Amino acid sequence: MKFFRSSSATSTQSTPQSSTRLSRRSSGLAEVMKLLGSEESLWVLDLGATSPTNIRYFTEKGHKIYSEDLIEASSDPSLAITDEQGKPALDSRRFLAENLTHPAARFDIILCWNLADYMDESLVKPVVGKLWSVLKPGGLLLAFFHMKESGPDAIYYRYHIVGNDVLEMQPVERRSNSRNGTVSLRLQRVFNNRNIENLFRDFASIKFFLGRDNIREVLVVR
Repeated sequence: MKFFRSSSATSTQSTPQSSTRLSRRSSGLAEVMKLLGSEESLWVLDLGATSPTNIRYFTEKGHKIYSEDLIEASSDPSLAITDEQGKPALDSRRFLAENLTHPAARFDIILCWNLADYMDESLVKPVVGKLWSVLKPGGLLLAFFHMKESGPDAIYYRYHIVGNDVLEMQPVERRSNSRNGTVSLRLQRVFNNRNIENLFRDFASIKFFLGRDNIREVLVVR
């Protein structure tokens, strides 16, 4: 796994135009939509930066959606600890006690987007384990992963669902939050296929879709 770290706590990535949206086709989303179309009312968990478009999209179809921005939540300075090796880390137990506090097997679909690539390493495996527990058996989880060509300043996007297999990608700027301080949106690592398979090893199945924009889509079944 290749890791990227900022050389300075005050370094910033190039600022994208937040109003500019790119459109991309998503084979993984198309598979998710097959499940959405087959059931009258499903529970959906959206883990990216909050998208009013997604909320409207699912509620208008009669589904229930919950949104959580875990990247923003993980920026809380009080989560900082030192691990057993003396390295900086985040308190995963406390983080999960305060976030993803849903009943077991609640959700039919979880949209992770590119969460794992931007989340602190110490939280990734604990969060995926928690997602396994809140996803129903047979439920779907869709995640995006950058490929090796991506660099540490790869733009972080908010994903808006605008069709059965179409997403609009809105650049999100590194920003300040009045409660948590600065929210870092720097790419932390690049997973290869073996890393991804290991990350989701407790799930029943995994399927890869390769995109043209250095993004690997991964669809897993609980």
